[in-house]
Amino acid sequence: GAELLRRTTRRLHLTDSGRAYYDRARRILADLAEAEQAVSNEQGALRGELRVAAPLSFGIGHLQPAVQDFQVRHPEVTFDLDLDDRQVDLVKEGVDVAVRIADLADSSLVARRLAPIRHTVCASPEYLARHGVPECPEELADHRALVYSNSHHPGIWTYLDGEGRRQRVQVNPCLRANNGDFLREAARAGEGILFSPLFIVHRALAAGTLVPVLGHVRWPSVAAYAVYPRTRHLSARVRTFVDFLAERFAGTPYWERDLEIPDGD
Repeated sequence: GAELLRRTTRRLHLTDSGRAYYDRARRILADLAEAEQAVSNEQGALRGELRVAAPLSFGIGHLQPAVQDFQVRHPEVTFDLDLDDRQVDLVKEGVDVAVRIADLADSSLVARRLAPIRHTVCASPEYLARHGVPECPEELADHRALVYSNSHHPGIWTYLDGEGRRQRVQVNPCLRANNGDFLREAARAGEGILFSPLFIVHRALAAGTLVPVLGHVRWPSVAAYAVYPRTRHLSARVRTFVDFLAERFAGTPYWERDLEIPDGD
């Protein structure tokens, strides 16, 4: 009784229900093909589509080369990537795996920890020469702040005091954006001070176009996870891809190895 198609005088298109039905049917057919493949003479070869969601900056900077290397190993696996900082509904949108960078809330999803995600506060040498270098977190309130607008509390930066307790400072945004790469480039141009994950600013820090501020302060860390729906049968494509990501990002992330940044919690 559900309306799957909607027809007008000029076109025929899927309804939201039709799109959801189509996407899930495609995944069922792909799983069927994989099951047949598993018992054929070509055992071990993966094939079919993986729908993956990830934050935009992490996806472009770090997931893209991972996907490329995975496809070298498994050339018959295709990818449909959704790169967006919003949190997708995996079941509703038919996503196989998502990379999430956060303190995960309890959910029905299965989560595999991939890597620690540490943060730093940084600015360009030119900005600090013009506006001075803050000596303590409270002085950040007197500076031009570049703020990531998708955070839970934009304009509030959290740090750890000497006893490991979380403290907060209210900053004054001169620029808000929902993309970390945009904010990094604004910081490199000398527009303000930035609170950012290291995976976004590591190259700028290594090149000296950004420098850490308040190097004695510890900033809280989170983690990157691969999450996927809890099902009775986990696709071999999903399982193999998640194992691949966990192996690739194991240990100290490569974007941190040449940086001297104080540990978070």
